[in-house]
Amino acid sequence: MNYNLISKAEMERSRQNEEIIRDTARQVIKDFASFGMDISFPDDLHYAYDDLYAQLIPVVGRLMETNPEKLAALLYQIDLDERKIRNAEVELFTEHEWISGLILEREFLKVLTRYYFRRSQ
Repeated sequence: MNYNLISKAEMERSRQNEEIIRDTARQVIKDFASFGMDISFPDDLHYAYDDLYAQLIPVVGRLMETNPEKLAALLYQIDLDERKIRNAEVELFTEHEWISGLILEREFLKVLTRYYFRRSQ
């Protein structure tokens, strides 16, 4: 189901908005911290998504190998659609790279949705 509350152009502009970047980073940090994992705030906001992605890859990879139950609980907390995980583009990414990208995308969309509804009130 796709409601298209926010246009693709607005989503792309929002990816560059410093406040949304900060809130996305905070959301990632908060969700991982609730499972005892440290993700640090990016040093340079211009490369924040790349920085966060690079931090998530080894964490997700480690969880996949050592604690898949904890990873499943984290993905549930983040509210990541299982169908997206199953549709991994393994020819382009490793599974933990794919999941890390999906996590970052979902966290961004959560922040963007909050902004959308805040503006609508």
